[in-house]
Amino acid sequence: MQWFGIAAYAANVNGTTDNPGERLGLVVDDKVYDAHAAVAAIDANKAAALPADLGTLLAQWEGSSDAIKSLEAAGDAIRSRKIELPAQTGALGVPYAPTRIFATASNYYEHAAEMGTKLAARSESTPYIFIKADSSITATRTAVVMPSNTMKLDWEVELAVIIGKGGRHISAANAYEYIAGYTVINDVSARDLTRRSDYPFSHDWFRGKSFDTFAPIGPWFVPRDCLGDPMKLRMRLTVNGESMQDALTEGMIFNIAEQIEYLSSILTLRPGDMIATGTPTGVGMGKGIFLKPGDVMVASVDGIGSIENHIVAAKA
Repeated sequence: MQWFGIAAYAANVNGTTDNPGERLGLVVDDKVYDAHAAVAAIDANKAAALPADLGTLLAQWEGSSDAIKSLEAAGDAIRSRKIELPAQTGALGVPYAPTRIFATASNYYEHAAEMGTKLAARSESTPYIFIKADSSITATRTAVVMPSNTMKLDWEVELAVIIGKGGRHISAANAYEYIAGYTVINDVSARDLTRRSDYPFSHDWFRGKSFDTFAPIGPWFVPRDCLGDPMKLRMRLTVNGESMQDALTEGMIFNIAEQIEYLSSILTLRPGDMIATGTPTGVGMGKGIFLKPGDVMVASVDGIGSIENHIVAAKA
């Protein structure tokens, strides 16, 4: 399958108010085109059957092959200049709004070491997964709001896996059949708020990682079959242009399939569920430096794209 992405973009651009609101975007060579217009240029009937947004497409992912083929064909036609459409310049929204975000902690040995985390032997362990609030989602080129009660705001670039087929007790051998595609997530964390001293429980993942805007995602969704081997992708993150993280996904302790197997042993995975698969070494906590208002983060995963977010202080 030729590479293409699916985005959400603001339609009221260039000073117009025609068709305001977000529309489904088809991404070809890092440019966004109106997906319905692109498919309509080939077959109007197929365009009419195309869902209005990615969330709807994911909800019916098992029956989405016709829609995906139509988008792929439209992407190929744009790439080969068989059809000519204007690239859209409206702001990108989040590709879709996941209702559940599962995040895998300490899933790279070097990251665990930089955080001072002592891990059990892999053979004696399972993935450590927590839930990040869906209200923490924000789009690329939006602000991450720094809470007034943190002094240790940190970054974490991660590959996000998006489930397309629901299921329970999924084996690692069959796990990829349940994946719809991928995007980029930055698991922003308030390190000083993930620790508690007022309870006998030392960590508070919810408080430290679920503030509004603490989960930038995007810039778009890439279908599974467009990406190749997701365990051989390069992840990078810069702050103000300085490289902080640069590693390959193959360094995961528990790979993508094992994470899906573990999660589905506990609960039924649903279409649209997102799994943030862990971050490599290079976070601010390990370096002793933290984010401050005005800083700009760029989180990238090769084969997908980059998201950029700046830090602002919370209003008093």
